[in-house]
Amino acid sequence: MKFGLRLRGGLLAALIMFGAPVVAPVGAIFVSSSALAQTVQSISVEGNRRVEVETIRSYFKPGPGGRLDQGAIDDGLKALIETGLFQDVKINRGAGGQIVVSVVENPVIGRIAFEGNKKIKDEQLTAEVQSKARGTFSRAMVQSDTLRIAEIYRRSGRYDVRVTPEVIEQPNNRVDLVFTVEEGAKTGVKSIEFVGNNAFSSYRLRDIIKTHESNLLSFLASNDIYDPDRVEADRDLIRRFYLKNGFADVQVVAALTEYDPDKKGFLVTFKIEEGQQYRVGSVDFRTSIASFDPTSMRNFSRVNVGSLYNVESVEKSVEDMQIEASRRGFAFAVVRPGGDRNFDAHTVSVVFNIDEGPRTYIERINIRGNTRTRDYVIRREFDLSEGDAYNRALVDRAERRLKNLDYFKSVKITTEPGSSSDRVVLIVDLEEKSTGDFSISGGYSTTDGALAEVSVSERNLLGRGLFAKASVTYGQYARGYSLSFVEPYLLDYRVALGLDFYQRTQLSNSYISYGTKTLGFSPRLGFSLREDLALQLRYSVYQQEITLPYYLANCNNVLGSSAFNPSPAFANLNGIDLSSTSGLGCYSDGEASLPVRKELANGKTLTSALGYSLTYNTLDNNKNPTDGLIVDFKQDFAGVGGDVTYLKTVADAKYYQSLVSDLVGLIHLQGGILTKVGSDLRMLDHFQMGPNLVRGFAPNGIGPRDLNPFGTQDALGGTKYWGASLELQMPFWFLPKEVGLKGAVYADAGGLYDYQGPTTWSVTNEMTTPKNSNCIPSTITPAATPGTCTGLVYDDSKVIRSSVGVGLIWASPFGPLRFDYAVPLTKGKNDRTQEFRFGGGTTF
Repeated sequence: MKFGLRLRGGLLAALIMFGAPVVAPVGAIFVSSSALAQTVQSISVEGNRRVEVETIRSYFKPGPGGRLDQGAIDDGLKALIETGLFQDVKINRGAGGQIVVSVVENPVIGRIAFEGNKKIKDEQLTAEVQSKARGTFSRAMVQSDTLRIAEIYRRSGRYDVRVTPEVIEQPNNRVDLVFTVEEGAKTGVKSIEFVGNNAFSSYRLRDIIKTHESNLLSFLASNDIYDPDRVEADRDLIRRFYLKNGFADVQVVAALTEYDPDKKGFLVTFKIEEGQQYRVGSVDFRTSIASFDPTSMRNFSRVNVGSLYNVESVEKSVEDMQIEASRRGFAFAVVRPGGDRNFDAHTVSVVFNIDEGPRTYIERINIRGNTRTRDYVIRREFDLSEGDAYNRALVDRAERRLKNLDYFKSVKITTEPGSSSDRVVLIVDLEEKSTGDFSISGGYSTTDGALAEVSVSERNLLGRGLFAKASVTYGQYARGYSLSFVEPYLLDYRVALGLDFYQRTQLSNSYISYGTKTLGFSPRLGFSLREDLALQLRYSVYQQEITLPYYLANCNNVLGSSAFNPSPAFANLNGIDLSSTSGLGCYSDGEASLPVRKELANGKTLTSALGYSLTYNTLDNNKNPTDGLIVDFKQDFAGVGGDVTYLKTVADAKYYQSLVSDLVGLIHLQGGILTKVGSDLRMLDHFQMGPNLVRGFAPNGIGPRDLNPFGTQDALGGTKYWGASLELQMPFWFLPKEVGLKGAVYADAGGLYDYQGPTTWSVTNEMTTPKNSNCIPSTITPAATPGTCTGLVYDDSKVIRSSVGVGLIWASPFGPLRFDYAVPLTKGKNDRTQEFRFGGGTTF
């Protein structure tokens, strides 16, 4: 159906002046000279049903003296047409020169329906179109809605969409409006090319941008869909990347897009002019403020002589300096960076100019677009408020914080003039997005077996900026649930309060003979000391107990007793017949180690600990880092009540460095010390290590171990460990970047030693190891006197464990997956190896 709108109106004064007989077009105005003397009240209206007569008359504005002239009549006609309420408007001359306004009202829309739309729901389309049920039908508006629906589909990657509106007439001047949609196939990005890039490969630049090429797994993601806004944003990401790496003259000249009908997709080409790479030649500080010492700002500069020129470092330095100047009482100080390029030496001389800025104050902060998020959640991200001096650095910081909240699709802060020349109004424009998540996660690893998790979380609970999450985990060897809650602004301070309640059950498996049940609660406080430095204080209280399978707990080795049913006995032990009903034969199906059985006898144990973590993070990307350093230092003191006491200290550092040809080097150092404080240490409090320290070894496969040849030979753990790893990660250049595969080669070394848990247990009727013959009387009879067993024989050698291996890392749509094959080079006599290891998971 075609839509058209006929605009009626015009001035025929010239024809009337000449008295020429004419045939008037529809909507023409016949006004005699006597009509010009008419008033608004003398206008008659015909054809109206819903619109009141006085409403129509109100569009005709009389001139001086309350009389209508020809201009007022023309303006009234135009205004009536623009309301969209009428299909047709005519102004004619009635008897005695009276003005007659004849109208044909637009129909009322009874209902709006959508047909053929499968990818986009009716509710979303209804919210986007301007035509509304029970509203006035307008052909121009319907045409606009048709284009809007097509644009929504194009934004979702369907450029072959066709939208056809259909109007179904109903009685009483009503119509039904139906939009029929032919969605068409998804239109993706078939290729991404870069022209002019010499310093960085196309493979590396594809890591920077958000747009990806289509591949076999694209149905699990949406970043391969062609979106012109995203392509334009990619231009800025490329430019920022070059500016971070010293290319001060870089220009991303264009992002050329072309639809290829043969490939049924878009070809995107970025044209880059890199320019030279610069280093910092000098850093200077200048000011025009008489009482201000510019050199005092040197400590706040992140720009160092000799380093690559980095625009982000310059921007952060400007922000820190301007905030510091404001703290010192120079509220209107403005820091402006400057740089003189030396094209021959390829250096930039950076100058920070600190001057007095205009004395401008913030009159108001207007927030728009937050339909769900409370105003105070947004305002608390500002370090300034109404009446404060305007500080651009603080405004930029607030904008960055709002974006980092991840509550909004877009955040933009602009300024408007205030009520006077020294006042500005901050306008905060927001577009909210969904902040709730429901996920079903699944994974498998050689350590934990199959594992599944269901979780529900909300990042902006009730629009108050609160975080809440509930999850349930069920797997072969691990089960449990957890509840988490975070208040990011405790008592209106920038301090995050977190509460965690959890229950975990670890079942026995091929790597550990016993299971554990843990029920705990942990409140914590988080502080951001700087953008790259964070502190967390925590308190942990948890109850833990050991569980043993029936076949390891079916015998207490009570000498001279027949109160149990032992399994078939060994023929003899140290020359002593064990085939009697003495029960010593329970060793035939294994026996858990002394520390395990002692912990089992102790029952439930309560641990109460205070701790803190200090984290330094300069990684360029937390998920896929290629450059930067992250250091975690943690300490926990147990003994604030509870049943155990110790001091545990752990440090972990990872340093990433980009090398040539997209290679990334990784140095990983780690270490820990468990210190005895007061009471004896439990085995469960010791460090347990395996592939998390040196790959190529089984879980709990490294360190001190029980040597009982007839028992389970449990890993006992250690109080000291250290580890070092060198890894080289490389892409597979012959594969498309979007596949997400890269390889790794590595070498690991480390050690775990110094077991300080229980080694003796003076318990009557308990046999610990075959070596302790004092547990076995010289004559075994049912009436023999029970013995007392003490002593644990174990291996605690300080041998260095080392290995070399290769890995396959896959950033798959199913989540991060990693496959490792490592060969131990040096190991302890009783260590357990596992050359192949696999782990990963997903959320879908």
